[in-house]
Amino acid sequence: MQTPPQTTDELYEALRENDRLPYGRTRTVTAEELAEAAELFGEPVPLIHALLELQEAYTYGSEPRKSPVVFARLLNLFDEQPDVFDARLRHQLFWRFKWVANALRSLPEIPLASLRQWQTEMRDRYEKAGLDLQPYYGQAYQLAAHIGEDTALAYELWAGRTRGMLSDCEACETCERALYHLAAGDDARALGAWEPVLAGKESCQEEPARSVSYALLPLLRTGRTDEARHLHLAGYRGCRRNPSMAGEVGRHLEFCALTGNEARGLELLAENRTLFDEVDSPLALLDLLTGVEVLLARVEALGHGELPAAGFAGRSWTVATLRAEVARRADDLAGRFDARNGTTAHSGRRGARLAQAPLLESLELTLRPRTLEDVAPAPAAPAPAPAEPLPESPADLIRRARELDEQGHPDAHACWARLGEVVSAPGYVHPDDPEVGPLVRLRADLLEEEAVLAERRDAHADAAALYEEAAGLYEDAGAPGHAVLARACAVLAAAQTPPEDSGHDADAHVAALTEAHPALVRLHEEAAGLAPCLEARLLRLRVSALGLRLQASGDREQVAPVFTEAELLHDFATRHALTGQIAGARLLRATTHAMSGDLPTALAETDALVESLRADGPAWHLPRALSLRGKIQLGLGDAQAAHASLSEGLRLAAEWPAETVDAPTLHGELAQACMHLGRPDEALRHLTRSAELDLRAGNRIEAFCTYSNAAQLSLDLGRVEDCIALLDSLLVEPDVVAGELDDRLVAQLRLTRARALRAGDDLKAATAEFVALAAESAGWEDDPGSHAMIAAETAVLLGEAGEFGRAREAVDQALAAHARDPRYEMVSNALRELARLQAYQQGPEGLTDARAFLDDAGRVADEARAAGFEADGRSLDSALAYEHGRVGAYGGAYDEALAALEKALGLLGEPGEDGERAAEWAECARLAAVVEGVYLERRPVALGRIGAAVERLTALGHGEAAEPLTELAERLRDEE
Repeated sequence: MQTPPQTTDELYEALRENDRLPYGRTRTVTAEELAEAAELFGEPVPLIHALLELQEAYTYGSEPRKSPVVFARLLNLFDEQPDVFDARLRHQLFWRFKWVANALRSLPEIPLASLRQWQTEMRDRYEKAGLDLQPYYGQAYQLAAHIGEDTALAYELWAGRTRGMLSDCEACETCERALYHLAAGDDARALGAWEPVLAGKESCQEEPARSVSYALLPLLRTGRTDEARHLHLAGYRGCRRNPSMAGEVGRHLEFCALTGNEARGLELLAENRTLFDEVDSPLALLDLLTGVEVLLARVEALGHGELPAAGFAGRSWTVATLRAEVARRADDLAGRFDARNGTTAHSGRRGARLAQAPLLESLELTLRPRTLEDVAPAPAAPAPAPAEPLPESPADLIRRARELDEQGHPDAHACWARLGEVVSAPGYVHPDDPEVGPLVRLRADLLEEEAVLAERRDAHADAAALYEEAAGLYEDAGAPGHAVLARACAVLAAAQTPPEDSGHDADAHVAALTEAHPALVRLHEEAAGLAPCLEARLLRLRVSALGLRLQASGDREQVAPVFTEAELLHDFATRHALTGQIAGARLLRATTHAMSGDLPTALAETDALVESLRADGPAWHLPRALSLRGKIQLGLGDAQAAHASLSEGLRLAAEWPAETVDAPTLHGELAQACMHLGRPDEALRHLTRSAELDLRAGNRIEAFCTYSNAAQLSLDLGRVEDCIALLDSLLVEPDVVAGELDDRLVAQLRLTRARALRAGDDLKAATAEFVALAAESAGWEDDPGSHAMIAAETAVLLGEAGEFGRAREAVDQALAAHARDPRYEMVSNALRELARLQAYQQGPEGLTDARAFLDDAGRVADEARAAGFEADGRSLDSALAYEHGRVGAYGGAYDEALAALEKALGLLGEPGEDGERAAEWAECARLAAVVEGVYLERRPVALGRIGAAVERLTALGHGEAAEPLTELAERLRDEE
């Protein structure tokens, strides 16, 4: 709070603003300041309101020691001036006796006698005020359950009584009943009691999140795993990072530990690390710490005690050290509660939780399943396993590596990796073998291999430097043919390195590749006595340069040179029986046909190549050929054949080292095939697998882009919680948190998450995210169109919340950005929806502002018409006329509304044969009839309108669209 309120009106407005904030320190501190300010007015009612807000902040901010102090002040005010408490304030006062009972129960330093004394005070006060005692008996049962004594009798005294005005909400009482059955070991009865809460039929501030956290393990024990999975995702979102729901967070961590999701548990623990310091309730902290210990003990038992873990502030923790500290603190808390209560209930319950064995070996909770190995510090990537054991002696290993390299065999990389280890080991002695050659030759080979690996990482500049260095060493070793090839590789790598000042300039890239080709030809022509395998590789570089140029330029005139070079390579390889290069030439030829748009010829080439590879090999080219065939089949619209080819390619790729085929791309293409086949769930699995493979390979941008697509698909499928859980997991990745990932990509992830929150009816969280994104995107000078889109969506959400002042500001931002980069349909839709919302919520009082929104929408429609823009859905003009009609009806301007709807019908014209157009026409006619027959009370005219509309729609075969009109006619006749 920047300045204290100067009037009581300002105080009440500040209290309302604070009430919109989430519970936590910010809200609590402001509530404390407002309570101090309220005292200065010297009026009891403003002070009462401020103290009520302060107690609420303490209660839901997990500060139970302070809540009773504030309530004592409220009770004194009531005793001194009962008349200033109107019915609402009086209700709140007596309701909060329960809050104080809960707070005192959570503090082990409060003697048991004091707890009982407070219950007596509550009973006496309720009886004196003539209030029903059911809430008192509810508190008596909760104390008995807390202590662990006489719970059955206390339960019957409470549960058998009729609910009253001051009873806890039905959802909370349902939870208490279910917990009673759960404590008795009756999972089925507990779940039966919970059914209305878990199904979303009953809810409150804490429910269903509280019930969900307790129901997870009973659901697993009764075999309802899918339901447990769904409720974990939804329920965790309702309690994450919330100090007043720390115990619920602990139970979600416990659920992860007992379902094989230890890695997710550590991720959620990191997300909630602030709770260790924010939770001031010893009882809630005990609940949290026990759940944390269940998780950490499980991770440690699996042999990962040295993994880093998020714990108490002030030092770094491993799983093992944090578990020991958590156990010490939790044991102390349980002991203090038991000492206060004179029982062993809390130690016993804690021990039972810690003694649980995993309920499932594995349960896939999210679209991004992870193991503890995934969160461990990444070791050096292991060398790919070769098909045959590697030779032991250095000489044999060198010969084997060079032999496989000449063939283009994938296992060559394993040999080079092993040789790198051997050569770098202390005491390495190079073989004195003329066939092997000198050490400098081997060092050149290893540099060349390092360059190849750099190229795979798209580190072309590094690769070019390594190739040049290798060429020099080859010359020193007396291997001029290898030196020529290394220099040729350097030329092509350099051509793929964008100049520092060009960014991703396509023209510069094409120019560099154009220059590279003659340079490669010169190197080839000037080389003498090249071995066939080296010459074939030079020819392969020549065709690759032209193929890359064609890919970069898209210029059809560049197709013929590629074919010419590919034929040279194919003929040469055929003459010298180089099977790997023959297959490579055929792959290049088929790819060129595909890039030129001749998909049928490309498919025929690829079909022939696949059959040849099946029969004669080399087998390691088959996955790549099948991948290409699948892409081509997808382009030709044969999704079933594409799926078969890509699936086989993926299966065969598993038999070879990972770099043999681009598995992430294969999964991505399979996802496309699945979508064409109407199998979106399978597509989603392939997308997430593709992303995870890219992530493991260090291709983070590609991975996050694919994850973004997966999130959007899951949202489109209605899997809202899956979408949110996936995005939550991505947004806490270290490079995202540190701001190292592309900011627009992160913004897209957040935008999808905000839309998912909205789809999940979490409007408060969705609005907060949209507002934040609108503020950030306002600075995107290079992309005003995206800001217009985000600001427009933000405005609509604010309108749904009734905050039309802020909505006006947001939509004005959208209009300003739209002026620079038009988004006609999005902005028009937002303006019309804002008009509808304001007229609907405020009636005649909101009509002027609603019309202002429509006026802006009219200007956008005029601009769109002038620009020749055509909307994907309804035309902007007919949609605007319809909205004028609807807004007028909501605002009581019925004649104006009817005229607007008549205009809309005129703009729409005849319904026609299109179903969507007919439905739009029917709705417009129906609303016109409502205005005419209901509001203007011209029923005969309205019935005539309806009859003509129904006849027209029925004649065109749109009987379903006519049904609402028929129902309206029956209603109008009934009212006559």
